[in-house]
Amino acid sequence: MPGFQQTFSPLGEEGESKSNALSVSAAMALAKTSLEQLVVTMVGEVSEVSDKAGYKAVYFTVKDDRSSLPCMMWMNRYHATGVVLNVGALVELTGRFTLYAAKGRMNFDVFSLRLAGEGNLRMQVAQLAQKLQAEGLMAPERKRPIPKYPESIGLVTSPRGAAVHDVLRTLRRRFPLATVRLAGVPVEGRDAPLHLRHALETVAQSGVEVVLLVRGGGSFEDLMPFNDEGLARAIAACPVPVVTGIGHEPDTSIADMVADVRASTPTAAAEAVSARKENLDQGFLNAAVRLERAAKRTIDGLETSLEAIASRPALNDPQAIFAQDSLGLDALATRMHRAIPIGISKDRSALEHSSALLSRIGSHIGATQGTQLDEARRRITRAGTTLSAPYERDLAVAASRLNDLSPLTVLSRGYAIARDSERHVVKSINQVSGGDHLEVSVSDGTISCTVD
Repeated sequence: MPGFQQTFSPLGEEGESKSNALSVSAAMALAKTSLEQLVVTMVGEVSEVSDKAGYKAVYFTVKDDRSSLPCMMWMNRYHATGVVLNVGALVELTGRFTLYAAKGRMNFDVFSLRLAGEGNLRMQVAQLAQKLQAEGLMAPERKRPIPKYPESIGLVTSPRGAAVHDVLRTLRRRFPLATVRLAGVPVEGRDAPLHLRHALETVAQSGVEVVLLVRGGGSFEDLMPFNDEGLARAIAACPVPVVTGIGHEPDTSIADMVADVRASTPTAAAEAVSARKENLDQGFLNAAVRLERAAKRTIDGLETSLEAIASRPALNDPQAIFAQDSLGLDALATRMHRAIPIGISKDRSALEHSSALLSRIGSHIGATQGTQLDEARRRITRAGTTLSAPYERDLAVAASRLNDLSPLTVLSRGYAIARDSERHVVKSINQVSGGDHLEVSVSDGTISCTVD
């Protein structure tokens, strides 16, 4: 070191100073003291990591194109940084050089550590992913199914990139019936997340059934707009399902994690929301077969029901519909024939009894009361006539109804009743054959005849 002067010299056997050389321990101690006064900040790539349980420190090596340096960091400091060291990570570390005198090895004692460049970005993305996952934005149960045959598809991407052409070409080939509503926005740069959010909201409000959020491949920094927290929340709040196709297969962004479906590429995203034309044709064919079978089953069922209805006795013999009513009508007519004469006889007896009673009363009345008696007789006679009039009208109505219901009345209008040899009424030509004897009742008698 500049300005250093020897301050220790070993003695020979006789105690005399033989040289100005230092011992190894003294030299190491001197170097250690000098190195530990030098605090530096450096950037390097992690090439080795030793982080074993029970160790008091984590040991790792950083390197660049020409040099490598072994480092160590006490566990309490390491855990406080929140950084997880992995081989290949680019880190920025601050510390001092130190020597392990027993082995003569130089280490870099790290005071602070953070990821540098892309590594720092990845750490930020990982922390945001943990935050959104804790809020449930990535939960599988909140992801919505994609419509099987969407007629209107929203597309949010750059209008000048290859992704838009890949998506449109795929949709045109697989599902040309769909209408695509394109919102062309920048997908890189500081303002890209804001444009993406506005485009997503605009397309969703236009009435589409699903939204494709896509872009082509690029570096991690190029894809950072799709790791924006505001865009992630806009995807989660979108009223229709969102399908992402960002970058290539290995690329996974926050937008992919929050989306309802994550596709590996823009083309795969277009395939996820469209059915192949061949599958549609086969689906239509299968549907036609199922429809034909269902129609045949329905027709067969209706034919069976119609045959069952047609076989009912009421339809084969219309007289069966009125059979019970006809029997009831005949019973009522019989009761009426019996009731009318009995009622008339009772009324006549009551009237005769009243007349006899009046006669007896009149015979006991004196001659001086003859005029009053005659007047009373006339009044009683009128009263008797009034009392019998309703019964006479009822009797006339009943007789008229009985006459209307009588088979003889039907015969008097020119109709006839044919009976076979067993006195059964003939209702159909199918009941007789040639040579059968019949009796035909008409209004004034019976005609015996033979069927030709």
